[in-house]
Amino acid sequence: MSRPRSASRPALRTAVLLVLAVAVAGTSGCGWLRKKDPYAMDEAERPLEVPPPLDARQVAQAEAGVGSSITRSSMGGGGAANNARGFSVDGGRDAVYARLGELLEQTSGLTIASRAQLLGAYDVDYRGSKFLVRVSESGGSAYVSAVDPRGQAAQGEAPAALIASLKEAMGGR
Repeated sequence: MSRPRSASRPALRTAVLLVLAVAVAGTSGCGWLRKKDPYAMDEAERPLEVPPPLDARQVAQAEAGVGSSITRSSMGGGGAANNARGFSVDGGRDAVYARLGELLEQTSGLTIASRAQLLGAYDVDYRGSKFLVRVSESGGSAYVSAVDPRGQAAQGEAPAALIASLKEAMGGR
């Protein structure tokens, strides 16, 4: 008696041939399976490069600058205008933030657009000028400042006038 021919035998042959073809293509260097050399690519298409490590002299210079004080001449420009944009107040950041919010609410002509307690900032509109009044931790005290959305000192008379009145009301230095 002869055995009936199995219907799965052609499928098995096809599967074996397919596996062998993929293995040969993968080991022979098929362009689809091989990565391109990133250094042979156009400069705009290259992956980001890791910067070289800092040398010891640069690190020492950076560390020396951390503890030094900042003077008006080292900040460049502005001088007195930059000093008018902030002041220090005794107390923790959260307590000063709450007290600042009460004073801002009482200031006539000022609208608080939004509050961000985690950032310590109030987004205000005062005398037609929009800027942030920010409270940041500074050692054992808090520093209150007027900044623009980029984090730079807010320019104009409205921020200077508001900071001056807040400084007086909060007993800042």
